Amino acid sequence: MLSSSVTTKGQVTIPVELRERFGIKPGDRVGFVEEGDRIVLQRQETAIKAVFGIVKASKGATLERMEEAIAAGRGRHARG
Repeated sequence: MLSSSVTTKGQVTIPVELRERFGIKPGDRVGFVEEGDRIVLQRQETAIKAVFGIVKASKGATLERMEEAIAAGRGRHARG
């Protein structure tokens, strides 16, 4: 069993093996679930992943319009 200490601020470091296995990165959110006399830590989806697909575009974009937008962005980036 992996373990970690609780700081005076109530913070706990998640061991690197678990962070890597579950894809937990700095800035990610985790949740705590009570299961009887245990606390279970769960990785939560980021806001963008949680709402992906909810917003529908009012109109589509053609490949030509997307290429124009990319070219315009490159032009702005080169001048900036």
